[in-house]
Formats: sequence, structure tokens, C-alpha cells
Amino acid sequence: QVQLIESGGGLVQAGGSLRLSCAASGGTFSRFAMAWFRQAPGKEREFVVDISWIGSTRYADAAKGRFTISRDNAKNTVYLQMNSLKPEDTAVYYCAARTSSAARTSSARQYDYWGQGTQVTVSS
Repeated sequence: QVQLIESGGGLVQAGGSLRLSCAASGGTFSRFAMAWFRQAPGKEREFVVDISWIGSTRYADAAKGRFTISRDNAKNTVYLQMNSLKPEDTAVYYCAARTSSAARTSSARQYDYWGQGTQVTVSS
């Protein structure tokens, strides 16, 4: 069983930055594909970025140039650095782990474990 615990969310002004962390326990983290998704009020959960077990990444258009995903396999942690935040980035951010395959994917259905989410609020 894999547990994911996110942290780092909060309230920030537009143009500011936040760094989200997702600490994993259980399983072999270095073999997991990981991803961040987000869900704004009244909207469906959407893909933000993923990272494969070897570190290749893919970003949603909304995240390109502003967000950076990274992973530290020694700490079993994946990070999401978010810069130049906009009010439309306001959402609950979830990290997800894919343990059934090392390949990354933007499909939420392909991820096996989810964190509880962390709220990010960007004020204008």
C-alpha cells in the first residue's frame, strides 16, 4: 500500500510562487511514475504535469514555462515548483502515483494512488 501526503499549499498573491511537496511511503518510489493534477471548484480534475521514473516530464499547456516538477528518489518525494501564479491556478492540487507501470500518463484513471490534496489559492 502506498500513501501520499501533499504539503506546501496556501494563499499567495498573483505573480507569487509556491512549492508543493508530495511524500510517498510504501512501495518502491523510484519505480513510480508520478503526477500532479488539480481540481478547481465546479470543474473536473485536470492534468498538470507528470514525471516518469527516469525523470522525463510532460506539462499541460497551462503549466508550461511556469511550473516545474522534480523528484528526489532518496527522499521518496516529488515536488511542484509553481511560479508566476495566476488566479486561475486556484485549485486543490493532488499528487498521484502509478505503481502498475513506470510509464507516465496524463490520464487520471491510470494512477493507482492519490494524496488527500492541498489547497492553492491565488488572489488577484
